[in-house]
Amino acid sequence: MSGFTLTVGITTRNRPEALGRCLASLASLSHLDPEVIVYDDGSSPSAAANLDARELAMRVRIIRDESAPGYIVGRNRIVREAQGLAVLLLDDDAAILDGAAVDAALDVLGSDPEVGAVAFAQADGDAAPWPDNMQPGRGSVPCYVPAFFGFAHLLRKDVFLALGGYRERFVFYGEEKDFCLRLIESGLQTVYLPDARVAHQPDPSGRDNRRYLRYVSRNDCLHALYNEPFTRALWLVPARGYLFFRMRRAWGVSDPWGWLWIARELAMNLPSVVQERRPVSAETLHLWSRLKGGNQPYSRAQATAPRSLQRASTHP
Repeated sequence: MSGFTLTVGITTRNRPEALGRCLASLASLSHLDPEVIVYDDGSSPSAAANLDARELAMRVRIIRDESAPGYIVGRNRIVREAQGLAVLLLDDDAAILDGAAVDAALDVLGSDPEVGAVAFAQADGDAAPWPDNMQPGRGSVPCYVPAFFGFAHLLRKDVFLALGGYRERFVFYGEEKDFCLRLIESGLQTVYLPDARVAHQPDPSGRDNRRYLRYVSRNDCLHALYNEPFTRALWLVPARGYLFFRMRRAWGVSDPWGWLWIARELAMNLPSVVQERRPVSAETLHLWSRLKGGNQPYSRAQATAPRSLQRASTHP
């Protein structure tokens, strides 16, 4: 078992029942004596008011922001304030099924300094795994993956802060991919543990398909502008903008002026893009592409350093 101290951070907004289930599930982590922080993103009534009458397995600290800046801001704040060297971030509609899943993730993070994050597998409430195409990686063998899914992921606090955390301008959606690309650029990796299952029971409250579609399209464009070499960004931005129209039609979303909102948002964010743009290397993009194929198994017994992976990616 890793000697890492653990902080569990949960972001929530107006989902008291889901939050209660998530917090109750942390009883299976009592042997780790984790610090628990809940970020209340402007819930009404407050998350604290809804938790007053509950008996919780451990002490919970609640951070509340009345301005409701979004869960990305909340995740960054949780990591900044965390006392643990490792931070387990959970959506409020996630739940720990077995403490052994977190033990395994901590073991990887604590024993391999070239792993910056660990991805968990999505499962139903009865621990049945979701299909491969709804997981961070494919297959039943631990492997390197391009990115984790935000519903449940374990981070190395010092690495997260050194890389600047999540990009708060994204507001909603896409921050995991952006961070994990920068993680690869730094020489570190994300490992997916298919047997480390965490329940994900999506709560429909607060979900808006039109908002989701707008932010998916906007943030995919911003991701290209911040991270891609200029020659790739030139064609990726219009290509990803075009996907808005295809997805709108496929999902049956009525949003005739969504494209104008996206264009205005991109224009408003251009000054920050100019200041913060740090294109990643061709080697990083090549490795990212290889990892998406899911053919890089991870084993500490024969672990290959991420930089060696990068070198190998240029010599197939």
